Amino acid sequence: MDEHKQEEGTKSNGGDQFSKSGFIFAAIGSAVGLGNMWKFPYITGKYGGAAFFLMFIICLLAVGLPVLMAELAIGKGGRGSVSTSFNRLTRQKGWGALGFLMILAPFLILSFYSVVAGWTMYYAVQSFTGRLFNSADYSAQFGSFIGSWQPVWWQLLAMVLTAAVIIKGVSGGIEKFNKILIPGLVILLLALVVRALTLDGAGEGVSFFLRPDFSKLSAESALVALGHAFFSLSLGMGTMITYGAYVDKRQSLGAATMAIGLGDLLYAFLAGLIIFPTSFAYGIEPSQGAGLVFVALPAAFAAMPFGSLFGGLFFVLLAFAALTSTVGLLEVPVAFVREKFNWSRSLSVVVVTLLVFLVGIPSAISVGGAVGGLQFGDKTFFDWMDFICSNILLPLGGLIVTIFVGWVWKNAAEAAGLKSAWFNVWLFMVRYIAPILVVLVLLYSAGALDFLFKG
Repeated sequence: MDEHKQEEGTKSNGGDQFSKSGFIFAAIGSAVGLGNMWKFPYITGKYGGAAFFLMFIICLLAVGLPVLMAELAIGKGGRGSVSTSFNRLTRQKGWGALGFLMILAPFLILSFYSVVAGWTMYYAVQSFTGRLFNSADYSAQFGSFIGSWQPVWWQLLAMVLTAAVIIKGVSGGIEKFNKILIPGLVILLLALVVRALTLDGAGEGVSFFLRPDFSKLSAESALVALGHAFFSLSLGMGTMITYGAYVDKRQSLGAATMAIGLGDLLYAFLAGLIIFPTSFAYGIEPSQGAGLVFVALPAAFAAMPFGSLFGGLFFVLLAFAALTSTVGLLEVPVAFVREKFNWSRSLSVVVVTLLVFLVGIPSAISVGGAVGGLQFGDKTFFDWMDFICSNILLPLGGLIVTIFVGWVWKNAAEAAGLKSAWFNVWLFMVRYIAPILVVLVLLYSAGALDFLFKG
C-alpha cells in the first residue's frame, strides 16, 4: 500500500488508533468470552481431558493463529471497515460484498450474545445481595427469570454499557475499557482458581482436567477442537479485521498474534481450573452448558463458605468476559455505518445499538417463553440465531479470509510484517491448510458430516 492509501485509510477510521499494548488488550478482550466457561469444560470432558486440551493447542497454532494474523493483516492493510478493507486491497469486484457477511455476523451475534451478557449481570446482582440463595430450586429460579420480561431490560443494560464504551472512540473508549477490565478479569480468575483448588475433593476435578485420555481422541474430537480454536479467537466475525485497521502501522502482527493466542489459551486453562474442581467437589456434571453456569454452580456456591461473595465474583467475571466481547462485536457494524453514511461516531453508535437491541428482543423472550415461546421447528429463535451465526456465517467468514489472503491479495507480506521464511510458512498455512480445515469445520458444524460419526 502506498502512502496515499495509508493516509486515506487513516482518515476513514477517524484518525483514531490503538497504542501497541492497547491493541493487544482489546484483541484479547474480544477473544475472551463466555464460551470458555460453559462450552470448553463440556467438550474437554467429553473428548479426553488433557488430551483434548493438547489437541486444542495444536489447532490453535496450526489454524487459529494463521487465520487471526490474516484478519489483522487485512485490517492493517485496508485501514477501514471490513467491507472497505477488502475493496481497497484488490481491484477484483465482489470482495466488499463478501466482506459484508463479516459485518452482518457480529451484528446478529451481538443481538443474542447481549441477552446472555444481561443474564450474567442479573445473576451477579442476585448473588451479591444473597437473593439468589433464598431458594434451593435454582432450575426454577432460572426458568422464572428467563420466562419473564426481565431479560429484555438486562439485555438493554448490556447494550447501553457497550455503547457507552464505543461512543468514546478507539483509544479513549475501547482501549481504556479493556485496559481496566482485562487486568480485573485476570484477578478474578486467579481468586476463583484459588477458591476452587482449595475445595474438598477439588483434586479429582484437577486430575480429570489434566489427565489425558487419548482413547477418546478421534476425527470428531479433532474437528471439535478445531472449531473451538477458531471460534474462541473471534475469527470470521470481522472484529479482528476492524481492530487491525486501528493498529499502529509499526506494530508487529506476529508478536501481537502470539500474545492474543496465549491470552486466549491461558483463559481457557484457568476456566478449566475453576469449573472442574468446583464441579467435582459438589458432584456436578460439567456438561450442562448454560445450565451449568446458571443452575448447577449456584448450588455449589450456596454450599461453600462465603458462597454469595464467590458466586458474585464468578458472575462478575462472566459479565466482564461478556462485555469485552460485546464491545468488539459492536465496533464492527459501527465502523461500517460511519463509512457508509459518513455519520459521526455518536450517531452511528446510537443507531446500530438501537437496531441490535430491537433484533435481540425475540432472542431475549424466546428462551423461556415470556410471550408463549418463539420456536421454529425444534429450535427457539435464540437457538436459530446461534446456529446460523456459529455454524454458517463464522466459518464462511473464515473461508473468505483465507482465500482472499492466500490467493487474491498480493501485498499480504507487507501488512503482516513477517520475514520471508516465516511469511512462506504462514502463507502456506493460510493458502492450503486453513481453507480445507475451515471447510471441514463448516460441514461438521452444519451437520453435513454426522453420518461419519454415527455408531
